[in-house]
Amino acid sequence: MIKHLFHNVIFLLYALIVLTAACTILIMEGQWIWSLPIFILLLYCIRNMSLADKRFAKRVAIMFDAIDNNDFTFHYPTEHRTTNDQMVNDALNRITKMLFQAKTDTIEREKYYELILNSINTGIIVIDDNGYVYQSNNEAMRLLGMSVFTHLQQLERVDSSLKTLIENIQPGSKQQISFTNELGSVHLSIRSSEMMLHNKHVRILAVNDIKSELDENEIDSWMRITRVLTHEIMNSVTPITSISDTLLSQHNHVDDEMHKGLETISATGKSLIAFVESYRKFTHIPTPEPSLFYVKQFAERMVNLSRHHYEAPNIQFNIDVQPADLIVYADENLISQVMLNLLKNAIQAIGPDQQNGCIDIRAFSNKEEAVIIEVSDNGPAIPPEEAEHIFIPFFTTKEGGSGIGLSVSRQIMRLSGGSITLKSSASSNRTTFTLTFP
Repeated sequence: MIKHLFHNVIFLLYALIVLTAACTILIMEGQWIWSLPIFILLLYCIRNMSLADKRFAKRVAIMFDAIDNNDFTFHYPTEHRTTNDQMVNDALNRITKMLFQAKTDTIEREKYYELILNSINTGIIVIDDNGYVYQSNNEAMRLLGMSVFTHLQQLERVDSSLKTLIENIQPGSKQQISFTNELGSVHLSIRSSEMMLHNKHVRILAVNDIKSELDENEIDSWMRITRVLTHEIMNSVTPITSISDTLLSQHNHVDDEMHKGLETISATGKSLIAFVESYRKFTHIPTPEPSLFYVKQFAERMVNLSRHHYEAPNIQFNIDVQPADLIVYADENLISQVMLNLLKNAIQAIGPDQQNGCIDIRAFSNKEEAVIIEVSDNGPAIPPEEAEHIFIPFFTTKEGGSGIGLSVSRQIMRLSGGSITLKSSASSNRTTFTLTFP
């Protein structure tokens, strides 16, 4: 009990006051013999006060060491302690609990902000003046085609001009850049801003993919041109065809040469009208009526239709859909046109003479939960100079081709909210068209 009293700070404080007063009085009265033990007792109390202070400082230090090591299970005992120790330990335990709650709230808030940052369709990159990357979200990594991004020097492997642009872009400005990586052509818009973060100057780069915007503007331009051309051609050719048919019906007894000439004019006009009508498909695609359908059954049906229309005994079709019950939300009839066109092109690319022809249809869901359908063949690779123009209306390398199939396919995918891309490699001898459904 007495030992506990001498560990009680309040008791020691009172004892110090009383002993100091008693010692002073005895010394003033010349009672040296009695003042000596009281003075020793006073020194003992001072020593215990010092030790109590050290014990408190040590407990606080141990508590903060535990917090630094993320040990929030640390707890000071409060039972079988003096009242003063109980109060001190309770206070330290409450401080530990508050700090733990504050740290938990901070971590949850950071996760919340990170989730928001990774949910937006804009790439965000935070860099300091030395080129070190503080933070980058998933969209930025996807647009740059990188899995790890810690310093601007790593952009040298992506594109040197991109590295130079990001190094030199000034806060408040906006620039555009295009480059090519393993995913194809990339067109980016980069906007820069600045702020102070942890007493350091950093730049925040907002990176957006503008390829879809450029493609949309290009398609709109081609559609306007096509509408004008088809309208003008139809206005000019239809009367010629009509007049030639009228002359043929009214002049059955004209000489053979004139009769054949009129027939040629009529047949050519009708052929030209049919040809122009095919281009109207590009500008008159119906509005998609999306619904859910299973990709595997859809792919199997497309393969059966292609085999029925195009004899290809030398070609093997492989279908790989993961998972087997993968579904997509789109207009099945319109997507059928896209798939049949891709399969027809693949069959024609392989040709009847190539042995061991192979067409693979692969479907899966990526980490962004978009449905991906790939149509790949082992026919001759498409040259880069042709691949660059493959989706442009009227562009074709086939004899007698209209150059409309892939343009219509791209327009259908655009109206469906998706995209179609081409990847052709001479080294791997594979040509792959990828349909993406967000």
